[in-house]
Amino acid sequence: MMQRLESYLDAAAARQSLIAANMANIDTPGYQTQDLDFSQALQAAQAGLDPTTARHTVSGLLERPDGNNVNLDRESFLMAQTQLQFSTGIALLHEEFHRLDMAINDGGQSS
Repeated sequence: MMQRLESYLDAAAARQSLIAANMANIDTPGYQTQDLDFSQALQAAQAGLDPTTARHTVSGLLERPDGNNVNLDRESFLMAQTQLQFSTGIALLHEEFHRLDMAINDGGQSS
């Protein structure tokens, strides 16, 4: 379970980094939006691979005359979604540690 949660958090962190890079390059001429297919990134992370192997250039977005297609509204939405996914992973990890603590301490029972 811990390894799966670690993979989940790795995939969320990798996507968060790409979204931040997109936002940082909003004024870079010719920059094309990058994204990560979360489910593919999760599969890669579980296989012990770098989750960024699921990285791809996003097509179909409105491109400005300078060739840049970063949309701040889209990136802000994805940032919030990815933060929620990461928070969910942290909450699940916390629960797993709590479950292990209970098992180690015999469910809180004293003998």
